[in-house]
Amino acid sequence: MKRFMLTFAFAAIALSMVSAQGYKVGDKAMDFRLKNVDGNFVSMSDYPDAKGFVIVFTCNHCPYAVAYEDRLIELDKKYKPRGFPVIAINPNDPAAEPRDSYELMQVRAREKGFTFPYLFDEGQKVYPVYGATRTPHIYLLNRVGSDLIVAYIGAIDDNYRDASAVEEPFLANAIDALLAGEKPDPDFTRAIGCTIKVAN
Repeated sequence: MKRFMLTFAFAAIALSMVSAQGYKVGDKAMDFRLKNVDGNFVSMSDYPDAKGFVIVFTCNHCPYAVAYEDRLIELDKKYKPRGFPVIAINPNDPAAEPRDSYELMQVRAREKGFTFPYLFDEGQKVYPVYGATRTPHIYLLNRVGSDLIVAYIGAIDDNYRDASAVEEPFLANAIDALLAGEKPDPDFTRAIGCTIKVAN
């Protein structure tokens, strides 16, 4: 009996480790239905004409996330008309980080004039499926038939400190590649940012 329980425990741990890894490039992404700062619920299915999506896990308080807000607005303005809108998701538990509460998300979105939805991952159900670990963390999705396929994962660019000093705009290059009918190269980079906050 003890051996069975140990085997079961190890199997459960292994399963949780696999599920915690989230999506890889080439995987089919799930849709979601999350509350936006305007009080409405948003899903990717609300965008039937989109060629894909820039899903960014981000938040209010993280200095890395804050540093990229203007760049995300510019990316949304540039690529939404071309079929790749930005959808931002706050994955943090406000019990662990009060500055990331839904109410303060509303304030932040209004202050910055976000041009994209800013959704609250209430109950932290979406970010583990995607495998996000940082804020910001990018998942670029490409529509293939009726599926949304992960085409790029990682960082927005190679310099969070200074937008004018960016040498490798990873995300923009990846979107441009998809628009040209090509595969992004690279299709994976290491996300740089704050760890996602989970209440104990």
